[in-house]
Amino acid sequence: MSKAVLQQASRFHWLLLALCLNAWLLAAPALAQEEYDELVPPPAQPEVWLLTYGPGSSYWQRFGHNAIWLREPGGLDHAFNFGFFNFQQEGFLSNFLRGRLQYFAAAVDVRDELAAYRGEGRAIRAQRLNLSANEFLVLKAHLLHLTAPANRSYLYDYYLNNCSTRLRDALDLALGGALAARFMDAPARQNFRQHTRRSTQNSLPYYLGLELGLGYPVDTPIDRWAEMFLPAVLADSLMPLQRRGQPLVSEDLLLAAGTVSAVPVQPAITWPLFAGIGLLLIFLLLGSMAMRRLPPALTLAGVFAWLLISGVLGLGLTCLWFFTDHAFSHSNANLLLCNPLWLLAFLPPLRRLVAVLMIAGLIAAVAMVAWPAGQYMDDMLVLVGPLNLIVALLLWQGLRPGAN
Repeated sequence: MSKAVLQQASRFHWLLLALCLNAWLLAAPALAQEEYDELVPPPAQPEVWLLTYGPGSSYWQRFGHNAIWLREPGGLDHAFNFGFFNFQQEGFLSNFLRGRLQYFAAAVDVRDELAAYRGEGRAIRAQRLNLSANEFLVLKAHLLHLTAPANRSYLYDYYLNNCSTRLRDALDLALGGALAARFMDAPARQNFRQHTRRSTQNSLPYYLGLELGLGYPVDTPIDRWAEMFLPAVLADSLMPLQRRGQPLVSEDLLLAAGTVSAVPVQPAITWPLFAGIGLLLIFLLLGSMAMRRLPPALTLAGVFAWLLISGVLGLGLTCLWFFTDHAFSHSNANLLLCNPLWLLAFLPPLRRLVAVLMIAGLIAAVAMVAWPAGQYMDDMLVLVGPLNLIVALLLWQGLRPGAN
């Protein structure tokens, strides 16, 4: 392919990204100049603000978002935002499944950005940071470099390399490593699992999907530095810091209160709900075997349906662990409950072997839940465990639901 063709393709790629970005920004009208000046008067000197957006109503917005806002008299007045991706990028779906999703950064006119987030009903917090003139220049040069066409794309990781960690690293660079010195090895309030649970409990399918797909790495202890993957944690962490005898945060404003419900401080206790769902599934599958409320053929259909569903789910978990870059889906103990080996029960000579494996997996899952440092899988255990127990017993006795 010629150099000219490559250059033309590159220009088309960035034009497509720009069109996607403009479509998002135009979803809400820009703030009028008077309204904008009322929110934040024109700057008399260069200013740095950390913008933190509250959770949105869509499930992917529940973790919040943020941006760095640079202002200069008669110059820059842009929000540097690292949270964009393009559905039209080549291989989007396969990259997403393999954990190779490309995000990109952009410097956005701040009036458009504020209007867009306010239009979504999201809270907007603005913190003015007390940076020196040299620190401002370092931050500005770094952000302009990261949003240049040749550098704006990056390999996204939802915990380790996201919109908030990119801002954390940029601020740490401008502050000469002060954030890392203060917060690396400092204890976090919650680990990745706890933050994920409390952020997604308003959407049951999303919550359950993450509970199934995330493995032991999200349960390990983290420090405050890693915890800044959440925009709200980054914003709160800046509040007690001092620079040259002055607070790092010189102003802390609420530009928009937001209308979307806030994320709870702690994850709720959810296992009783899933235990109830699990018991309902057992009833729908078997009815009351002793009273023979359901025809045996229907019971057997339910058994094989569950073996197929849980086996395919287990196959997906195995692929996530061994064949993708989703590092936080590795070492997943949910394979004790949903495993591709369950599919072997479709071969009659292997049904008792599958029954033994299901019981062994259930015992190991109970031990994992009882182990204080183990993977959190309480919800999956009470949802899937009783169902696996009944299915294993039926497999052992030769799939005779009415047997005594």
